[in-house]
Amino acid sequence: MDKKPHAVCVPFPVQGHVIPFMKLAKILHSRGFYVTFVNTEYNHRRLIQSQGPDFEKSFQDFKFETIPEGLPPSDRDATQDPVLLCDSIRKNCLTPFQDLLSKFISSPVIPPISCTISDGMMSFAIKAAQEFGILDVQFWTASACGYMGYLQFDELKRRGIIPFKAICGTDDSFMENGTLDTIIDGIPGMSNIRLKDLPSFIRTTDPDDILLNYLGDEAQNSLKSSAMIINTFTELEREVLEATEARFPNIYVTESKLSSFRPSLWKEEFQYLEWLDKQEQSSVIYVNYGCMTLMSDHHLKEFAWGLANRKHPFLWIVRPDIVMGDSAVLPDEFLEEIKDRGLLASWCPQNQVLSHPSIGFFLTHCGWNSMIESIGSGVPLICWQFFAEQQTNCRYACAKWGIGVEVNQDVKREEIEAIIKDMLEGEKGKELKGKALEWKKKAAEATDIGGPSWKHFDTFLEKLLLNRE
Repeated sequence: MDKKPHAVCVPFPVQGHVIPFMKLAKILHSRGFYVTFVNTEYNHRRLIQSQGPDFEKSFQDFKFETIPEGLPPSDRDATQDPVLLCDSIRKNCLTPFQDLLSKFISSPVIPPISCTISDGMMSFAIKAAQEFGILDVQFWTASACGYMGYLQFDELKRRGIIPFKAICGTDDSFMENGTLDTIIDGIPGMSNIRLKDLPSFIRTTDPDDILLNYLGDEAQNSLKSSAMIINTFTELEREVLEATEARFPNIYVTESKLSSFRPSLWKEEFQYLEWLDKQEQSSVIYVNYGCMTLMSDHHLKEFAWGLANRKHPFLWIVRPDIVMGDSAVLPDEFLEEIKDRGLLASWCPQNQVLSHPSIGFFLTHCGWNSMIESIGSGVPLICWQFFAEQQTNCRYACAKWGIGVEVNQDVKREEIEAIIKDMLEGEKGKELKGKALEWKKKAAEATDIGGPSWKHFDTFLEKLLLNRE
């Protein structure tokens, strides 16, 4: 039997979690691990559809397995509804994963399992691993500040702050009456954080809200794991990492340079890299709202005309499913206006785009992969956050790291025009670019061979292998 250590990796089934998990799995594989990567059936179909039928056969000692997430079968090429997905995972995934581990344990040809590494939102894997006496590790794919925000959900409930109270029969009055501007004291490692800066799932009056309870419970469940890896680097989030470590000592901070290994669930379009080659340095606006963001048709058009009216070149990723309840359709007059300087794509190799010298700044939803890739490329941000911990990431980017400016949620084309002008032609853009380049240098130092992230990961592997022996 193969004597390699064997890691069973279990990502949360959306693109923003699968990508860092694949990077981590590739690092483990490069360090001599046999890797089993466990997708949901729905996501594995999308991965093969995107990457081609031979993708899963292209690695030696790197195997793919699937478990059902419990939702009805679908041929859609889109992220599943997060409310339905979280509810179904909680109810349906434990038993299939137990069966999978049992199959591995009884197999005469698969190396013995050294550990499971499960997403911070897939805590059923902790329970399954512990039942079999397997070392369980969690991988928090988002920011450390976002993680600390989720850990506060229980405390905010205890203090009677959330769920919010309906006033005069209006469930969403707290959104407009200044309540969300309240500063919350006492969050370890995080100062001057307003309610609006915490993960957005607190914004409910329903005590049974699925996402409020799922994310709060999963954050608390993560504290039951034997160890945790956080996808960041120490200098970026030092205070909150130190606070997290005080509560949970077995924390390993790692962000890797294996960014070229980024298999997407969406079919990527590479021809736009040639267009970028023809543009002037730092002149292009890159726009991408990630794999889950939804917006109204009105906001889509406000962004469109804000981009068009400034007369600068841009590359805009417009997913077919980005508009709530409809397909994304932009008016013919907009397409005519931008035909010589604007490009629209359904998806692209983002890390290659962000590292291209023609990119001036990035209009983003503040998802953590986008934040980390932007920081690693030295690209400043225009932030229009959507949900989850994107609100927390936005606050840190704008108020702490000094690399971004925030767009109002009810975006207007005039606001976009003014920000673009300031970013590409004014002093604000120069200031943010300077800060972004400083963080790029720090990120490179952290992830270089011998850097802090590298050493953290080596320490993690040493303890893991010692445990196995």
